Amino acid sequence: MKKEEVQNIFLKILKDEEDVSAGVAAIKTLLTVIENYKVATVRELDLNLQLAVDAMRHCDQPVTAISSGCELFMRFITFARLDVKSFEECEQIMLQRGHIFLNTLLEARGKVAKQALTFISDGCKILTHSRSRVVLQAMLEAAKANRRFQVFVTVSAPDNTGEIMHKQLVEAGIDATLILDSAVGYIMEQVDIVMLGAEGVTESGGIINKVGTYSIGISALELKKPVFVLTESFKFARIYPLNQQDVPKEFKYLSSTLKSGKDLSKEHPLVDYTPPAYITLLFTDLGILTPSAVSDELIKLYL
Repeated sequence: MKKEEVQNIFLKILKDEEDVSAGVAAIKTLLTVIENYKVATVRELDLNLQLAVDAMRHCDQPVTAISSGCELFMRFITFARLDVKSFEECEQIMLQRGHIFLNTLLEARGKVAKQALTFISDGCKILTHSRSRVVLQAMLEAAKANRRFQVFVTVSAPDNTGEIMHKQLVEAGIDATLILDSAVGYIMEQVDIVMLGAEGVTESGGIINKVGTYSIGISALELKKPVFVLTESFKFARIYPLNQQDVPKEFKYLSSTLKSGKDLSKEHPLVDYTPPAYITLLFTDLGILTPSAVSDELIKLYL
């Protein structure tokens, strides 16, 4: 198995399935590796999967969800001793577990959206940042439930993904306004809640998300606005940053930037870290959690 082959599978999934996240695409890629690249031992299979994960981390895609999702996937498919006579049986069991894990992931977004639905009330004004698929789904569910609300969406430089989010909301008939990232402080006094997605959730209950999220958290706390984070549990990561510098460099920059030899202190980071003090609640497929409850859930996931 070659690195380029894995990258092609991964990137093809992202291209063909517009609504799939990088984390889910990574899990689908690992399942493809198990199904199509036949080996003779568990050790060889493990090496193949590790190679695949490493290949995907170098695809110029957001690494945070890829890293946490793949780690949980690897843990889940091998969580119990495989007491079988042949490797073929072992491989089939791991494949079955992998599909169970994937199906759970695919259902997670809907569960999160339903958790958040009751917090979107008639007449409320919501601020969101960048483009989050789970936040979008929650808002679409609220619109289907005949809730009338207004959304302010940041442009989210440098890739302007907020423009896509704004377009999708407008197409769904939701009252949405696109604002500059620098207008967050101005708009904050008008909003009732802040609703954010996350690329990763840390052990402390803080989040790693599109750069600019931390500034939104600071502004919301100052004006006493609740900050709700909508995220699937596969994004829970075993990292514990204390500040922005503690966030792994591979999370903050594209792999091409890291390889280029550029001075990273002069490069624009893709994500930032928002500490748990700035987050009110996390809506997850495991339930509605306070930031302090995340570490307990991580322990359960890795038991």
